Amino acid sequence: MASNGSKSKAPGAPVMLEATSKDLRAATGSQDPDLTLAQLNQVMATLWLPNNASEETKRATARAALAALKGLAPRDELEGMLASQMVATHHAAMECLRRAMIPDQTFQGREQNLKHAAKLLGVYARQVEALDKHRGHGQQKITVEHVNVHAGGQAIVGNVETGAAASLGGTSLPQPQPQPLAIASEPAPLVTGFDMVSAPRKEPKRR
Repeated sequence: MASNGSKSKAPGAPVMLEATSKDLRAATGSQDPDLTLAQLNQVMATLWLPNNASEETKRATARAALAALKGLAPRDELEGMLASQMVATHHAAMECLRRAMIPDQTFQGREQNLKHAAKLLGVYARQVEALDKHRGHGQQKITVEHVNVHAGGQAIVGNVETGAAASLGGTSLPQPQPQPLAIASEPAPLVTGFDMVSAPRKEPKRR
């Protein structure tokens, strides 16, 4: 096919994104230049863009993805790979939600897009949970508000970690029910210890 002299880039042509080596390390958690570049290209390849998108739109999308990776602040290669998957999953879920809102489509088409979006959002929630666990923020806690104590027994006053078995003075603390997956806004505070107090004892009646 003869060229028409147009300077427009063919579909699928690479997008030129200016990024320093410091930006790449902050986005991937790696010091290796080949790994950082390959990982960033993998993320960019997962971003859906229409064929008629302008070069500026493509560069803006790439800059947004780079900013998202840097915002997750991966500390090593493992966190960098997980951060890349999170950004890709987020974009895929949002694209499914966008397609579900396209007017004049069939009910089946809209339902399929919403189902795919729901699955992807569930994957994203598990990715966040995995990142929190890797960083040591995945511990859950429950707060005991009411404890029945028999005479002569003792009770724990304070926060109790999930999964801790406690049975003092014949009183067993209930085990927490499994919590649904949710995207945590901030890590739960760690429990540093317990305060032990004695239950009041009944004074014997004097004759």
